[in-house]
Amino acid sequence: MTLLLTNALLLPCTPDMPVIENGWVQVDGETITATGSGAPPAIPGAETIDLSGDILMPGMVNPHCHIAMTLFRGLGEDVDDRLYRYVLPMERKFVTPEMVRAGTALGVYEMISSGVTAVADMYYFETEVGRVIDQAGMRGVVGQTIADFNPPDHKTIDEGFALTEELVAEFRGHSRVTPSIAPHAPYSTDIAVMNRVARWADDNPDVPLQIHLAEMDSEMEWCAKNHGLRPVEVVEKAGLLRKGLICAHCLHVNESDIEKMAHARVCVAHNARSNAKAGRGIAPVEAMRRAGLPVGIGTDGPMSGNGLDLFAQFGPVTMFQKLLGHSRKPMPVVEVIRMATIEGATVLGMDDRIGSIEPGKQADLVHIDLSAPRLQPIYDPYATLVYSTLADDVRDVMVAGKWLMRDREVLTLERKKVMRDALQVASAFKAEMKRIDAAT
Repeated sequence: MTLLLTNALLLPCTPDMPVIENGWVQVDGETITATGSGAPPAIPGAETIDLSGDILMPGMVNPHCHIAMTLFRGLGEDVDDRLYRYVLPMERKFVTPEMVRAGTALGVYEMISSGVTAVADMYYFETEVGRVIDQAGMRGVVGQTIADFNPPDHKTIDEGFALTEELVAEFRGHSRVTPSIAPHAPYSTDIAVMNRVARWADDNPDVPLQIHLAEMDSEMEWCAKNHGLRPVEVVEKAGLLRKGLICAHCLHVNESDIEKMAHARVCVAHNARSNAKAGRGIAPVEAMRRAGLPVGIGTDGPMSGNGLDLFAQFGPVTMFQKLLGHSRKPMPVVEVIRMATIEGATVLGMDDRIGSIEPGKQADLVHIDLSAPRLQPIYDPYATLVYSTLADDVRDVMVAGKWLMRDREVLTLERKKVMRDALQVASAFKAEMKRIDAAT
């Protein structure tokens, strides 16, 4: 059936980032087939939805997340050593396929509710993550983490690769779920493992790569002490700095690093809120983008950044660059929305399919209700999105022509079950925290 979405404040996020008043979009099946302004075409039998002047924009893209860590959200926030006191021991004790499913369902529900339609994830038991994303109707790049710190789902690197093979076998060729391999970071995989990943990637060129890179001071110190190099140089030496590599964070990169990254044609997932909350610094986003690096806006895991909606990220993304530049000029609002849509799609290697509203692309669409008083008046809809809009203003969400949310009701996941499963795991977490505190 043909669907016509009419009377929209249309933000197609095409290269010139236009604003189209009284815009319309035609959807046939999974695909956007036409767009325009003014009177829509008369198509017999078409369903027509009048958006009453609200914003219609592409689905947003979150290029770095650990979705299942919703279950760690808010845990031990003011405890300085919470990672070693609580998180790592509890991950080893509690992270199972069932826990990952529960945490992922909670996170996916949150993302759909806030207009995020595509995500790149890296965590454990990632096949379960892919299954939840598939069930919910989202898009996802699901990355099996490989690390040498005794993670919950593999005791050896060989086991990590075996899990990756299982993930690829299940989802290779899937229309919405893309399997990925995710060496954790230079300090947790080292050159030998990253080189093995690089060789594996040579044999599997259709499988995306993800890694944490140049994220924190301790990483810089480790790379210098063990290799006399910077993190970007370590990854380059391992043969992993290559086209399409999704590099999360990239806080501590200098001009030489950026030049190497641009030459290799890697992509960057910027996590402003998470980085600031951890006191790790401000990434040189403008410098990276000037060098031609695609940069998307990520949330990081909900333990680190708490929320999974991009609206909570927009303010920090632009404000931190303005602080670096001591001016209002850096990181204009239109560039923030570009990063959240078509540029984020480029980071995931999906810009030929999603990220903008154009004929021939998949119908991944978000309707934002503009009725809230805090959203009025509107002089620049991009400024309204960046500085005033909240996740609750998202009214309807579509992926591949299928409604995932209508009138704030998520249709593809059962809210009561999602909440019940998540809170059941959280009760076990609370008991374990009490036990740890009593023992120390």
